[in-house]
Amino acid sequence: MSTGLPKQWPRLLADIGGSNARFALETAPGVIEDIEVLPCAGYPTLLDAVRAYLDLAGARAIAHAAFGIANPVLGDWVQMTNHHWAFSIEATRQALGLSTLLVINDFTALALALPHLPAGELLRIGGGEAEAGAPLALIGPGTGLGVSALIPYPGGHAPLSGEGGHVGFAPFDEREADVWRHAMRRFGHVSAERLLSGSGIPLIYQALCERAGETAAALDPAEVTARGLSGACPRCRETLEVFCGMLGGAAANLALNLGARGGVYLGGGIVPRLRGFFEQSPFRRRFEDKGRMSGYLAAIPVYLIVSSYPALPGVAAHLAAELANARARPRAHPDDGAAGE
Repeated sequence: MSTGLPKQWPRLLADIGGSNARFALETAPGVIEDIEVLPCAGYPTLLDAVRAYLDLAGARAIAHAAFGIANPVLGDWVQMTNHHWAFSIEATRQALGLSTLLVINDFTALALALPHLPAGELLRIGGGEAEAGAPLALIGPGTGLGVSALIPYPGGHAPLSGEGGHVGFAPFDEREADVWRHAMRRFGHVSAERLLSGSGIPLIYQALCERAGETAAALDPAEVTARGLSGACPRCRETLEVFCGMLGGAAANLALNLGARGGVYLGGGIVPRLRGFFEQSPFRRRFEDKGRMSGYLAAIPVYLIVSSYPALPGVAAHLAAELANARARPRAHPDDGAAGE
């Protein structure tokens, strides 16, 4: 006999960035399969990308879905900051025939995933042992700069959903001040994301060339990174050093703001591509260079997330929690509210 309840599995998961959308099916609790990465630029709308994925996966009769997205989620309407997609959550739910569609910030989803990441997918960058029961900080440069945190409480964790990547950038020394001035002349307000992101890499490179009295080559982020890692271009190498130092300063500020003695986690798509260089870069030195608070920061471990799809377990955990809460809520009785009418 049918219960009339929607089918629980599989569930549709997505992690949507400014460049790529990562889709998957959760076929049982914690079992994530059929992962596909689709370029956002290849699809006019989010709905087109979702339908393309469902066709690829051969998925039918999905009732529940959750998406993490690189954007503030402040209501039903979502207009992406680093891409042209814009959509109504409710209209998308209806168009896909879903019973449930949840949309949360992608770094909120990644924060929720932190307790689920295996040790083999974390590369420790200095520090002591994580303090149990303390907040965990999360920061990661990619198309933009994601920032979040996980705050423990008895029986669970609460993620913070904010837009910390858009705080004002604070230079550390004269070189960084010159980079800031270069960016300010072009853009006015200079956020941390303006420099600590994919587009920030060539911007730092151009500023350093200007500072040295050189003509900057027309290089994209991947070219600056490749030339810097290989040592083929000293100015590109300097760019990566400045970038890593800036990230260390931003991560330290976040750790101090949150009291993140549970550890600082580095996400996003850029830093994993710098492995081998990053561990020896100025990152950790700058992370600890905070005057009277240097000892406090020296004790905090930093973990580079090297998972291929780290946010998807967090999206799954959020969806599971929301569905469990919905089942636990008492259902309204047909006569509720009838008295006095």
